Amino acid sequence: MLLELDQVSRTVGGESHLRDVSLRLEKGTLNVLLGATLSGKTSLLRVMAGLDRPSTGRLLVNGADVTGAPVHRRSVAMVYQQFINYPNLSVYKNIASPLRLAGLLRPEIEHRVRGAADLLRLTPLLDRLPGELSGGQQQRTAIARALVKGADLVLLDEPLANLDYKLREELREELPKIFAGTGAVLVYATTEPTEALLLGGHTATLHEGRVTAFGPTIEVFRRPNTLTTAQVFSDPPLNTIAADKRDGGFYFGSIAVPAAGALAGLPDGGYTIGFRPEHLYPDRPAHTAVEIAARVVITEITGSESFVHVAFAGRRWIALAHGVHDLAIDQTVSLFLDPARFLVFDRGGALAAAAA
Repeated sequence: MLLELDQVSRTVGGESHLRDVSLRLEKGTLNVLLGATLSGKTSLLRVMAGLDRPSTGRLLVNGADVTGAPVHRRSVAMVYQQFINYPNLSVYKNIASPLRLAGLLRPEIEHRVRGAADLLRLTPLLDRLPGELSGGQQQRTAIARALVKGADLVLLDEPLANLDYKLREELREELPKIFAGTGAVLVYATTEPTEALLLGGHTATLHEGRVTAFGPTIEVFRRPNTLTTAQVFSDPPLNTIAADKRDGGFYFGSIAVPAAGALAGLPDGGYTIGFRPEHLYPDRPAHTAVEIAARVVITEITGSESFVHVAFAGRRWIALAHGVHDLAIDQTVSLFLDPARFLVFDRGGALAAAAA
């Protein structure tokens, strides 16, 4: 299956939910929709599913226009953040429900249900009702139902958001493997950049209903095409500061940072420098790193890591430091900037250079 979205927009009550979205999703691929809440992820999934019709633009499957085709005429399965199961049916009957609607014979239903239950560790629970299951077990039931359907397009709308940490980690690893052999187009919506990186595949970043970038996940992360894309793909938030390039360096406040490597060839002028929290170092990482003095605003200690929020040159930055760093509010600390980690954007927000 090849799914193409051609300049798809959707407006509801005068409010724009999607704006000129064009994507090409190929058979057997894992595709992540990454964006903040209300960025357009669910709206896009609903249009892909046929639950909503775009206001403008087309959807094509294998080259055929299916824009107006109802959902029951499409080979699609969808799993939501909230567990949606039939409360009066056993786990077995929940998983089997789309197969019975399709009129499959009992031996084929038995084969598919047992296979999906085994993959998702539901075999001992097949006779239970959803109300007797944990949240994770209910979500695995919903995923199994999507799997047995054998759909060409599988849409997952933040399916792990309500699960505990351990189960989320397990299913993040398992889901791509589970669907890899089906040949389906898998689309997975999430608000978490870390989840996108763990899943891999391809990622489309969304902001205010627009797709700002689409490509191999690691490439979109390493070389975001715009400042907006970099901000969508950064958690904690991307650190930024306006800078002027002149005399072979970048200048902001009283700081001068040498422009070396890929940055050296940039023309003089105004830029926005971006760098992620893990690239604002408490210890000098390289001889090229530049020391700054910043004021501590607050420190969040997670145990293995500390997020140190600091103020510098009128900006709020976050430094990610390994281990426990119990710093006093308003304390002055030394931090280091490594230009080898800079993302440099022009004043229009387009990527001008990525040092690393």
